[in-house]
Order: sequence, then C-alpha cells, then structure tokens
Amino acid sequence: MSYALAFIGFALLIVLHEAGHFVAAKAVGMRVERFSLFFGPMWLKRTVGETTYGVGVIPLGGYVKITGMTSGEVYETPEIEARAYMNQPVWKRIVVITAGPVVNIALAFVLAWTFFVSSQTHVVGTTPTIAYVEPHSVAATALKPGDVLVSVDGVKGSAAAMHAQIRSHTCRSDAQVNGCTAASAATVVVDRAGRLHTYHLRPRYSSAAHEPLLGFIFLSKVAHDSAGYAVGASVSGLWRVTKATVSDIAQIFKPKVRQQLSGIVGAYRVTQQSFATSTADALEVLALISLSLGVLNLMPFLPLDGGHIFWAIVEKLRGKRVPFVVMERAGLVGVALILMLFAIGLSNDLSSHAASLSSH
Repeated sequence: MSYALAFIGFALLIVLHEAGHFVAAKAVGMRVERFSLFFGPMWLKRTVGETTYGVGVIPLGGYVKITGMTSGEVYETPEIEARAYMNQPVWKRIVVITAGPVVNIALAFVLAWTFFVSSQTHVVGTTPTIAYVEPHSVAATALKPGDVLVSVDGVKGSAAAMHAQIRSHTCRSDAQVNGCTAASAATVVVDRAGRLHTYHLRPRYSSAAHEPLLGFIFLSKVAHDSAGYAVGASVSGLWRVTKATVSDIAQIFKPKVRQQLSGIVGAYRVTQQSFATSTADALEVLALISLSLGVLNLMPFLPLDGGHIFWAIVEKLRGKRVPFVVMERAGLVGVALILMLFAIGLSNDLSSHAASLSSH
C-alpha cells in the first residue's frame, strides 16, 4: 500500500506542476495542444476542445505542449500563430513558465504547514524536572526520573542556568578526554516527592556532546501548534532547505556533496518508507520533494523552466527576439547538467540500495 501511495504522491506533484503551466497558459490566451502525465506515446488519451489529455507510457515526469515553444513549427491558421508562445509578450511567457515552479513551492508550503499542524506540539524549552537518567552514568548513582532540580552549586532558576553550572565542572587537565571525571563535584539539590536531597556528583566529559555531563535529560516543555506557528515554522524550514539545495548544486563537483545527492529512485524509496511509518512523515518528505522540484526547475538552463525565463528576460533587455538556434545550443548545457545530476543521483541510489541488501 505504501508503494502505491508513494507513486500517487509523485504523480500528483508532477500533475500539479504541469497544471500550473496549463492554467496559466489558458488564462493568458495561449494554445495548449497536449497535457500529459508521464512521457512517451499516450496509451490513454482524450481530446477536449483544442487540447488532448492523456497518460504516457514512460512513468517519469510529465509535460504540457504549448504551441510555439519549439523551432520549425508550422501553424495551421494565422489565429493559431498569433496565440503561439513565442509570439506572446515577454510578461505572459514568464507568467506561464513561472507558474509550474510556483505551484510546487506553494504546495511544499501547504504540505509543510499540514505537517506542523498535524504534529500538534513542538518543544519550546525545558523544565527542571528530570525525564530520563542514563544507565551507568554519574546521575544513575543518585538521581531518578521525576526528581526536580532545585539548585546546582547554589545556582537556581531555569534548567538552562543549572545545566550551564554543571558544564563549568571540567577535568583537571586542559585537554578534555572522553570519560574524564571533573576535578570538582557539583552540589546537586533535588526535590523528590516533596523532600529535598543533596548529592555531590562529578560530571564526566562527553566528546560527543563536547561538554561535561551527569547523564540525565530534562523534561521538555511543549506547546500546542497553532496555525500561526505552523506558518512560521513552514517558511523558516523551507527557506533553510532552499538555501541548502542551492548550495549543494553550486558545490556539486565536491566529492562529499556529490555523494549526498539522491535521485528519483532514492526519493521514491524515502517517500514509500515515510508512508509506511506515518502520514505526517510522508507529508514532510513530499513537501521537501515538491520544494526541490520547484527550486531546481528555476535554474537558468533550458530545458528547465528557469531557462525559458532567462531567455525571455534576455529578449526583453535586448529589445528583439533571441533566435531558436541560439537557445537550443545554449540548452545543451542544461541538458548536460540534468543528465549529470540524474546519473549521480541514480548511482548513489543504486550504491545505497546495494549496501542495504548486503547488510541484511
């Protein structure tokens, strides 16, 4: 079931992206010849008005065929020629091309917002109450879950202030070594079921946490998610992902970055696993995929949407049309980039899958 849901999720992202182009083209008066989910010959199709709708045989991507977007097209009538993409004002072309990525980005926001709202709560801080004591730690010799920290070395107040005081107990040498015991003990006072208990505990340095620890976790303070919080969390989260995506593409020739790139196989697998785990997790993954589709499509290389926007702006600035042959030659860069990203992503996906099989 999770595989089917992942497939449907991917298909919806594609359909809605292409629907953005389709609706915008119709709205500004362009002629749309075909609207297809997937590539290749249509095995299922139906013509309504001047547009043929269908499903291609190759389950990758999708497309909208707008009259006048490729060279060498022959127009049946002057009316059709007048409505061709390249014969439209630059602003109309930009609106039509931008609509696809905008839909993906807007959809990413809606999915992220739904994810945060469905999560119901978020951590807003910590309380002085001990939620967990790590076995075999210093804290395990004295403290218990449910104890409320009253003070550490006389420092009272917030959990953060008492945590900072625990961190001040360092090992004797300047070089902190994992597991070394602090030179001095922290005086810890706790309230246990209404009675105060005082302990003298020496923190141990943790190289993983980069600080001295006693070995307990404070109870988190949570708040119910509101629609307003979900909006802010969605915007900030998606903005971080956008910056990371652009940065990774800019550094694609660095080995570490290249090894982290995932392709459609990896994305599909992650989506399927998310659906198998929970609907909320699946919404989060689909939001990230939709955002990535929107951002990547805005790269200024043909045949990506950003390439069409780039050449439309160039035409506006130079005051005359850019020949198709020039755009097609420049588009070879975009095709090479897409093929490179696809090859790297697929290679990483296959390597990851092979490693997963060998581990079982």
